[in-house]
Amino acid sequence: MSRRTGWALPAALVALCLVPVTSGTLRLVQLAGGPDLMPADDRWAGWPVALVVHIVGSAVFALVGAFQLVPGIRRRHPGWHRRAGRVLAVAGLLVAGSALWLTLFHDPQPGTGPLLFVLRLVVGSAMIGCLAVGVAAARRRDFATHRAWMIRGYALAVAAGTQVFTQGFGEAVVGHGELRGDLLKAAGWVINLAIAEWAIRRPARRRTPSRPRPLPAEVASS
Repeated sequence: MSRRTGWALPAALVALCLVPVTSGTLRLVQLAGGPDLMPADDRWAGWPVALVVHIVGSAVFALVGAFQLVPGIRRRHPGWHRRAGRVLAVAGLLVAGSALWLTLFHDPQPGTGPLLFVLRLVVGSAMIGCLAVGVAAARRRDFATHRAWMIRGYALAVAAGTQVFTQGFGEAVVGHGELRGDLLKAAGWVINLAIAEWAIRRPARRRTPSRPRPLPAEVASS
């Protein structure tokens, strides 16, 4: 992977996560008594710990995790990669665990239906499974398996950024509705997992050494 391509990936992932990270930050400001920069949501009366954990953990996992995918950082700074990986494993488990808690013990988001309720339970559980398998593989020094499962877990976590597009553009095309909205959110997870599988399974591009060009006949004979 070229240097330009290597850094373009985390830049694109950070850009993808800007909308959900920004909205989460504004929600925290609102909960802390700041200005109402987000639409009011009666579900979050007081200071819900699970929501705070979810917002902070998601920001850490999404933003720091993007740079774990840069090959140059992994090669030149393996210590940083390991330390950041431990932090991200904890952050990811907090994100998935708090998502399950919010799904089970808080009122659903207005306009969503039972399909999204089930999908959130499945995705939260799948993310925990991905992280658990990925960490176990790293402890066995099976880094290919570790990389694959951490990429899958990351893809599930940052689907909120993709859902901004699937729901925004999708509703402009197919209209609004409970089931339609649930399916458009599901499309965000499906797209991210499809891209993750492509990234995991594509063959590594190896740079072949360039062959020396033959000298012109008049130079070779001199």
